[in-house]
This record gives sequence, structure tokens and C-alpha cells, in this order.
Amino acid sequence: MDAATLGVEEEYLLLDPKTGLPCPQVGEVQSAAKDIPFLHRSEVGNELLQAQIEIATPVCSDLTEVSGHLSRLRQTIARAADHTGCRLAATGAAPLAPEDAVPVSPKQRYHDMRAEARRLVDEQLICGMHVHVAVPDRERGAAALGRIRPWLPVLVALAANSPFWDGHDTGFAGWRTVVSGRWPVTGPPPHTAGAADYERETAALLATGVISDLGQIYWQARLSENYPTLEVRVCDVQLDVEAAVTLAGLTRALVTTALQEAEDGTEPLAPSDAVLRAAEWHAARHGVTKTLVHPVRGTLGHADEAVEAFTAHVTPALRSSGDLARVTAGLEQLREQGGGATLQREAAAESGLDGLLRTTSAAGKG
Repeated sequence: MDAATLGVEEEYLLLDPKTGLPCPQVGEVQSAAKDIPFLHRSEVGNELLQAQIEIATPVCSDLTEVSGHLSRLRQTIARAADHTGCRLAATGAAPLAPEDAVPVSPKQRYHDMRAEARRLVDEQLICGMHVHVAVPDRERGAAALGRIRPWLPVLVALAANSPFWDGHDTGFAGWRTVVSGRWPVTGPPPHTAGAADYERETAALLATGVISDLGQIYWQARLSENYPTLEVRVCDVQLDVEAAVTLAGLTRALVTTALQEAEDGTEPLAPSDAVLRAAEWHAARHGVTKTLVHPVRGTLGHADEAVEAFTAHVTPALRSSGDLARVTAGLEQLREQGGGATLQREAAAESGLDGLLRTTSAAGKG
């Protein structure tokens, strides 16, 4: 199977460089970015809150393209943020909470969400990295979605980069996963064998009236309603580009493997939602520093065992796409460092808030 195309979205926080508090200046940053060359308007957007900004790469064929676009976009938006007196931060959760709520971005949908769930919106100062992997059609995309479920907690652990919240160490490596899990439709996607299953699940959710549109389906992975892709949403935004590229490569390989298994008729792993939620929670708690629920055995073991099982599962796809050497090297570095959460904690312990802000700065981390 040929390597699928992919695209990456990253969300960042805008923080005051001195206090570390969120800065509601996305409009000013976007205006400043317009004067910087090599940036297309479609590549930058706002998010729910005005202290957040989002970038999206073009469709990429290989990881070198992903790396180049992420480096360019991070550096460009970081320059624009600097021009407006704030700092672009690549962390999964705001380390400090403002006294007053950050206003939502000027979009009716966001105002409606705040009216419906005020406290959740006020605390949505979290940033993820979403990887879109091309699928041939919704039928095969839904079949692949059902097959990637058991492996997603390992990605949660590898990507954990949000240990601080409201001025304190949460004790979690990936606090963003906990915060995002408070919305009504979150967590593992349902097990779907094809498009009919997927459409039945989403139609039933809309019929409840609890959510107003398909955009409020925040499963860890879902079929895109705008592009012919499967969107994997489990990762915290990463401290540096190479870590993001490593996770993007693993994600593409996971989806490619699932597509191939569906085509071959391989019997899928089918753990329950309850088991997957427990595995996800534990992954967010510890990252890759202690134990993880093994995706095949379904029991706790050393994190290395779960990561190695994931790697073995996707190695044929990585080799086929030419990504094996780069992703393996990036994965080894990530495991040795303990992930972004460990690096954040080390910086805070050594140099306090200044060290934490330097470490999470997205500028120059290409």
C-alpha cells in the first residue's frame, strides 16, 4: 500500500513573556502575521479562546515536508506573537490561570458553546496536535477507525506534554487529556466496521440534542467531515518539531496498518470502551515514565513493553513509507527524555517560571 498523504494541525497558547499568563491577543497576532512573507492565510486560524492560535500544514507526502512546514509556521507565528508582546507556547495546557476568563473568539458557535458550558469553555486553555491521514473512502476509513482504538493510549502517553495547570504540578503527564475529557462526546471512538456503523453512531448522538453539530464529537479519532481523512486527535502539542514529526509518522503508520488489516480481513482487537478509558487515563497520568496498559494483553506492564508492541505493529508500514529510521530515532529520543512533561518539570525545577517559559516557547524549535 502506498504511503498515505497527511496533514498536521497544531494549537498553541499565547502567553505573557513575563507573567506566563494567557494573552487574549490572537487577532493582533494574526494581523501581524499578514505582514510576514511565506505564510498563507488558510494556514493560520483562531481557536475557541482568544489566547490560542492554530496552524495547519498543507497536504504532505512525506515527513520531510511535515517538518519543513511546521518549522516555517512555528517560526512565523512566533515572530508575529513577539511583535505583539506575547510568546507562542507549545504546551498542552496553560501553566497558569488568569484571574478573569479569556474571551472566546468572535464566532457565534463559540459564543453558543460558552452559553451552554461556561466553566468548561473558560478552562479550555489546552492545545493539541491533530494528524489527518488520507483514507480511500469513508467505508475504509471507518473500518480503520475501529482498528486503531486499542493503540491510541500509547500515543497519549508518548505525546503527554501538559503537567502544569493553575500554577501547580498536576501529577499528570498529560493533563490536557483530563480537561478535554469533560465534554459530552470524548474518549475512545466507537468500534466501527464500516461507514454505516459510523453514520449510525454520529446520527444517534445528534438525535439526542446534547450536541449541536458533528464538530462537537471530540473522540480521540474521527472521520473528518471536511476532508477525505481519518483525524487522530490524542496528542498534546509538542515542545519541538522533531517530536511532532515522530508522532505524525507513527500516526500515519497506525492508520496505514489498520487499512491494510481491514483489506486483509485480519481479526481486529476489540477491547471495551471501559478498558480503553482506563488505559487512556493511566497513559495521561504517567506518560512513558512508568507503566502502561498493554494494547494486546490489556494489562499493566512497563511502558517500554507497550511502546515496543506499538512499534512492532506499525514497523511494516514505517518501512514501506521510508519513515522507519527517522521515526525510530525520534521515538528513542522521546523515550530517553521521558516526553515533554518530563522536560517541562526539569526546566521548572531548575529555573522556575522563566525556565518553563523558555522550554515551552515554540520559537526556534525547528
